[in-house]
Amino acid sequence: MPSLLPDAVLVLIDLQQGFGDPFWGRSGNPGCETNCERLSRAWLAAGKPVVVVRHDSPKPGSPLAPGTPGNALLEWVPDDTADLLVIKQVNSAFYGTPDLDAWLRAAHARQLVICGIQTNMCVETTARMAGNLSYDVLVPLDATRTFDLPRWAPDGSRDAVLSAEDLMLATATSLHHGGFAHVTTTDLVLSAL
Repeated sequence: MPSLLPDAVLVLIDLQQGFGDPFWGRSGNPGCETNCERLSRAWLAAGKPVVVVRHDSPKPGSPLAPGTPGNALLEWVPDDTADLLVIKQVNSAFYGTPDLDAWLRAAHARQLVICGIQTNMCVETTARMAGNLSYDVLVPLDATRTFDLPRWAPDGSRDAVLSAEDLMLATATSLHHGGFAHVTTTDLVLSAL
């Protein structure tokens, strides 16, 4: 694992009550939230910056819609003590309010540790954009999780499923070998802290 920089920012993505809803289907990596909480507690104890990201879904009926119980962050997420709370309606935390990139640049942050839900959606999109914006990005894969999805087929059939585990592995492979991020583990990040 690459070294952890002194200004490394922890970015907690969409750790919301609504991701416990059966709406999403079967999830992989049940240890995600525990590992995110471990990282959060360690970052706060070390006095390092923490960014919390919340998804306010504009889709009718979404478990993450504003004003619904599912929109709320998990109890332990430090939204009141975080250095920044970003509200977004799309996959990337860089398209939220306030402007994450502007805040990071003003803070002279060069490295992001990105974790949360969903691995192949908001975590991956945020990590890709961060990499393209020249941040050094670490993704502790065991501090992310996602859900099974119907496999894409040109004829539109949905007779096969890609497992959450396979989707996580595909994300890790794309991010790591595509040069967007260094994929690692929670334990390795904590040992570097």
